[in-house]
Amino acid sequence: MNKPKYICKSATDSLTYEFVSVGLKEEIKKVIKYSFTGTENVYNLGFGDLNEETNEIDDLSVTNNGDSEKVLSTVVSTLFAFTEQYPKALILATGSTPSRTRLYRMGISKNLKEIKLYSAVYGLNKLAEWESFIIGRDYEAFFITKKENI
Repeated sequence: MNKPKYICKSATDSLTYEFVSVGLKEEIKKVIKYSFTGTENVYNLGFGDLNEETNEIDDLSVTNNGDSEKVLSTVVSTLFAFTEQYPKALILATGSTPSRTRLYRMGISKNLKEIKLYSAVYGLNKLAEWESFIIGRDYEAFFITKKENI
């Protein structure tokens, strides 16, 4: 992708990525985690601020650090790295709140051209059906996979 993004530290298994958001307010540690769901090749994408006291992801924090596009581009870049390591993976993503799901939809929309070069993107519509992602349509959840898996 040619959009600005942060440099991530990756765990050796490529399941966890960390980076620091440098914005208007402060430097905030962010974590992206791909968790196996128990269904073959299906992983959940978790993302949020690192709570350094509990060492857990806080997916409800609102930082308003002024760098949301760069943060979302960084998350998208880890999709490519993750699917290189796990080429058959289906990655599920949904926001922890409806507004976060909307934010993810906007991020996918802005990066769709680059994402579609390597991946297929689907949205779960209001009829609870998966469909190829359409810009401007509301979705409850998303899944992304390498093109060769469809």
